[in-house]
Amino acid sequence: MRWALVKVCLAVTAMVVIAFAVPLGLVIREMASDRAFSDAERQAGTIAPTLSITTDREELTRAVLSTEPGDRGHLAVHVPAPGKAADGTGGEALDIGTRRATPKDVETVRKAGRASITEVAGGFALLQPTALSTGEIAVVEVFVPEGEVSHGVATAWLMLAGVGVALIVGSVAVADRLGVRMVQPAQRLAGAAQDLGEGRLGTRVPEEGPTELRSAAVAFNSMADQVVQLLANERELAADLSHRLRTPLTVLRLNAASLGEGPAAEQTRAAVQQLEHEVDTIIRTAREQRPQTQGGQAEAGCDASEVIRERMGFWSALAEDEGREVRLAGVGRTVRIPVARTELAAALDALLGNVFRHTPEGTAFAVDVHHSGDAVIVLVSDAGPGIDDPKAALARGTSGRTGASGSVGSTGLGLDIVRRVAESTGGDLRIGRSVLGGTEVRIWIGLHGNRPERGRRGHGRRVGRRIGWRRRKDARTATGPGAQH
Repeated sequence: MRWALVKVCLAVTAMVVIAFAVPLGLVIREMASDRAFSDAERQAGTIAPTLSITTDREELTRAVLSTEPGDRGHLAVHVPAPGKAADGTGGEALDIGTRRATPKDVETVRKAGRASITEVAGGFALLQPTALSTGEIAVVEVFVPEGEVSHGVATAWLMLAGVGVALIVGSVAVADRLGVRMVQPAQRLAGAAQDLGEGRLGTRVPEEGPTELRSAAVAFNSMADQVVQLLANERELAADLSHRLRTPLTVLRLNAASLGEGPAAEQTRAAVQQLEHEVDTIIRTAREQRPQTQGGQAEAGCDASEVIRERMGFWSALAEDEGREVRLAGVGRTVRIPVARTELAAALDALLGNVFRHTPEGTAFAVDVHHSGDAVIVLVSDAGPGIDDPKAALARGTSGRTGASGSVGSTGLGLDIVRRVAESTGGDLRIGRSVLGGTEVRIWIGLHGNRPERGRRGHGRRVGRRIGWRRRKDARTATGPGAQH
């Protein structure tokens, strides 16, 4: 837009300069020509008084040489021959000075009685008729060199060209400043719209610039405020709905307390307690979470290794009851990721819950964590029947998995939770075939908020192959070092 405005201004200014400079240059040339011939007429008039008094050759020669053009050889006088006398004799025609015009041109002016300009070698000749005392018409010839006709024209044209260039440069500079004044607010508006689309809800646009862009900025800021308000209302609604679950949970907890002793009773009470904890977490998160702003604090993060170890400790107890072999690798060191602790725990619980719901008892599963420099890769794999359609499994509302019986479906909300966690960091979620023979879910968590490029995705696949090779090597040597049951 900025360069388009500059180009338009350049074209318009160039047209205006040409429209005025070209005619003005022609007028200057005509003025220089008129000035030169006016001087020639004045010089021709200086010899007229002498011609009106005498036609003597010597007198006329002295008069011609006394003038400036005559001294330079630019003045000539053509006196016709007088009529015959009574005795039958007649005078001769006089040509004093350097003749440049042809006799025909001189005779034409003499007969017409009007001044004329004719082109000669090296310039022009002004032929001025003058009446003699005898009634005859003499012709005074003044030579005007071509240089005098165009004297000062080149300088004037150079000045016009300089003024034109200055006008064009000035107009381009002014157009560039105006373009910046118009383009910068538009760029800020476009950038703010992109930031808002990426989830930075605190983005606002300065209300400055031209009237139209100020109006657009006001409308954008109003829209952003409404989006923030709608999200706040949605979180409050989620908190309220979650709060309503406390009453039936209380009844369920009281009923579970009356079940007595035994493994089933203990598992039921533990499940009720975990459910109460999750409801409390939902309520607290919904009411404490605030939209991300540009000037706010940095995003909350967590140690992925610690969270995975904690959740695996919870699921390992259930895996031991069902006879499942569990393998955990890559969690021996601290791995900080820009994901809230509760969100990562919820994503991991969703994936491990899918393993328990959709694979038969006794099916082994594994969790591997790999740090690749700019991302953290979490691989959750199992030895179950796998997923027939991985693409459909990633669509919200249908996971494509079936339970152990082969008939129980899934809403797919668990994978949707995991995908949103990954995409919030610029990463992604993929489903494939694991080295254990079943499903492998790969979570790519970006550490710098950059979406993985094609090359980095290939790097992720290489990382997955290295982890798979390590798994196969461990499977050949033992049931798996670091295995948990």
